[in-house]
Amino acid sequence: MSTAPSQPRFEPARIIIAMGVSSSGKSATGAAIARRLHAPFLDGDGYHPPANKEKMRAGIPLTDTDRWPWLETLAGALHEAADQKGVAVGACSALKRAYRDFLTEKAGEPILFVFLDGDIEVIRKRIEARAHEFMNPKLLDSQFATLERPAPDENVLAVDVTDPVETIASRVVKELGHLKVFKRGQ
Repeated sequence: MSTAPSQPRFEPARIIIAMGVSSSGKSATGAAIARRLHAPFLDGDGYHPPANKEKMRAGIPLTDTDRWPWLETLAGALHEAADQKGVAVGACSALKRAYRDFLTEKAGEPILFVFLDGDIEVIRKRIEARAHEFMNPKLLDSQFATLERPAPDENVLAVDVTDPVETIASRVVKELGHLKVFKRGQ
């Protein structure tokens, strides 16, 4: 048996993004992680321009052209928040690897993506049970069609959405040993 310390499963990062399809629990999970880390929480929905919100409200899926400026703005805001507080947590669908890579590039530093993984029927029940400012439930199928599940070489921690949000947040924070300084009061 080796006495060498085990390698982390992901690259340490000051920016953590809860990612997944609509109604996977990104905002609730991201906010719970941020509370535990005493970190700012930035919900990606708040960074969409009005035109994106109108398209989604109308049930029209966003295109890559719609997403790039939104992702760039969010990445910049997360980087700035991490500079100010040492750590920042966000929520963003980040459905394609290209989006995750773009967010990381525009943030200018590693990002740990917490993939909220759930099957379409679990998520469909959730989306039908909630009211969202602009996310039309008709878009769920397009979200799953767009989703590129994170690959093993990505900086990601996958969690099952069927666990309670507080359980998920606790598990994620336990994995973030490099951020112990922020876990005051834990």
